[in-house]
Amino acid sequence: MDFLVPSGADNRPQQRMGSTEITQILRREINSGRLAPGSRLPPGRELAKIYGVARGTLRRALNQLAREELVETRPGSGTYITSKPSEKSTSVIQEASPLELIDARFALEPHICRLAVLHARQQDLDLGEELLVSMDTYPSDTVAFSNADTAFHTLLAKTTQNQLLIWMISQINSVRNQNQWSRMRRVTLNRQTISLYIKQHRQILDAIRTRSPEQ
Repeated sequence: MDFLVPSGADNRPQQRMGSTEITQILRREINSGRLAPGSRLPPGRELAKIYGVARGTLRRALNQLAREELVETRPGSGTYITSKPSEKSTSVIQEASPLELIDARFALEPHICRLAVLHARQQDLDLGEELLVSMDTYPSDTVAFSNADTAFHTLLAKTTQNQLLIWMISQINSVRNQNQWSRMRRVTLNRQTISLYIKQHRQILDAIRTRSPEQ
């Protein structure tokens, strides 16, 4: 099946888009059915050229879509559109507010952290450490921090080895790509709050490393 240039790429703004915008455009094309289940996306170099972005930006967007299970990468073959999500799930993701996202995370993450203490492997700890280093590298970059924060909480969910929790966190993370969250991030995230969040993430990782669920 030939790839149809997504509508968002036809009239893209002069300013180069980031991974969040690319994710939103591709998600919209998938949910609308314009990118049909089973169709293959063009190679990364070609797709990046279509949108006028760096390949790293495109890679981050595709990684987010993969976490949402909207695309899958088949080694040696390419990236394919998976089955279309239900209209109800899509509607909830699009309409959820940042406050609802925060409430949902607060409800789930304490137990996820307790399970991570029990099940985390050394490779999980190593990846968590890499993500914390990434957060520390650009303490004033709200987008870089948000991406690393999403990856950190996705990692925590995966360490539980509970597929339902992993799926629930992926849905919560999907909300973070909506415009409301992007606006709130610009208003609330700064060097001081990022530093505080990094400290909290460090405490979580240390508790997992020492197998201390109540820390």
